[in-house]
Amino acid sequence: MKNLSYLLTLTLSLAFTIPSTAQWKNLIGKDLSNWEQLNGTAPFKLEKGVIIGTTVVGSPNSFLCTKEKYSDFILEFDTWFDPRMNSGVQIRSESRPDYQNGRVHGYQVEMDPSERAWSGGIYDEARRGWLYSLERNPQAKKALKVGEWNHYRVEAIGPSIRTWVNGIPCADLVDDMTPSGFIALQVHSIGNDSSRAGMQVKWKNLRIITKNLDKYKTPYTPVIPQVSYLNNKLTEREKAEGWRLLFDGQTSNGWMNARTGKFPESGWEIKNGELIVNPETKKPGGGGDIVTVEKFKNFELIVDFKYTKGANSGIKYFVDTESEGGKYASIGCEYQILDDRNHPDAKAGIGGNRTLAGLYDLIAPKNKRDNGFDQWNRAMIVVNGNKVQHWLNDNLTVEYERGTPEWKALVEKSKFKGMENFGMVQEGRILLQDHGNLVSFKNIKIREIK
Repeated sequence: MKNLSYLLTLTLSLAFTIPSTAQWKNLIGKDLSNWEQLNGTAPFKLEKGVIIGTTVVGSPNSFLCTKEKYSDFILEFDTWFDPRMNSGVQIRSESRPDYQNGRVHGYQVEMDPSERAWSGGIYDEARRGWLYSLERNPQAKKALKVGEWNHYRVEAIGPSIRTWVNGIPCADLVDDMTPSGFIALQVHSIGNDSSRAGMQVKWKNLRIITKNLDKYKTPYTPVIPQVSYLNNKLTEREKAEGWRLLFDGQTSNGWMNARTGKFPESGWEIKNGELIVNPETKKPGGGGDIVTVEKFKNFELIVDFKYTKGANSGIKYFVDTESEGGKYASIGCEYQILDDRNHPDAKAGIGGNRTLAGLYDLIAPKNKRDNGFDQWNRAMIVVNGNKVQHWLNDNLTVEYERGTPEWKALVEKSKFKGMENFGMVQEGRILLQDHGNLVSFKNIKIREIK
């Protein structure tokens, strides 16, 4: 039924076109006087209605930017790019002297001919990294025709940003960080690799609508995963799908110290919509690991976290705070939070199994994209029976199954050796770790799997 629903909606999206009476504005004119180039030195030129950018050695990313800023719009364009390069189109983007000396930053609609195939995904250029990859939307990976002209459609209306490539829905992002900005065409840096100089990327039929968007937007249907970065707030779709907040952004409701059963009076603070473990505020008897009051069995959990330089923390699950008088109140399977670059624990353990987004001391992460210290990262943990996944910034990093001979062998080689039935609790609490370092959390939400 899911596949049938997808095909029906895909047919709808392919058939939906904007009437010719719509007030389109062409962004490509007789010349490039309505555009300005920022950051890099890769040349852009206009030939017979086609904008062509060409890679050059020694240049950072180059952007050809509209002089006008746009907030809500529907954008369409056709693009062709050398199969050896990736590129993108910036939307709602900025260049400010107070941000990385004018570096272009903001939402980028990806153009990706590689095996990864994330064309139509959304990358936050020079800021938060990947917001919407296509790892949970495999159908969209087939949309791009490598080496051919491809048609893109972008609908940015309010906090919603949706994309299509050749009529196939690719991204469904909800984010309100930047409501307005310029549109820019990117020529990606090739560093000093002279063998990649002279590659071209082209755009044509670049047009935009900014009025009567409710009349012309594609009817919404929930056919691909929606990803929301609204702070401590659920979208209507999330509510309908059973998501709920575990942190309301204002109070400690639903959380308690793993051992005392009460929320710590010091060592944890709530500030600017963030739940922060702060050793500087810790008084005797304060701080400590905190856990959810509720217990969970099968679930999808999302937590946005920001660690400081050299910090160590973690998100634990399957935590049993009652057995044996609370002996293992802070023990559970752990999604590791660590500054891999600056904390010595990254080199401990076996083969990287104590690094960020791994299963602490058991399984090292793969495909990791870490935004670094003092930047927000997103953790997702999916538990369905004994099968578990860790995700970091929309990339799958760990996948395992509890209770198997392989699982037992991993435990026997870890610091949890000798703990009977480690990690086998069928229902437990979720824990945020106080490891003595400053770490912030927000957007903590969960959906239980029935």
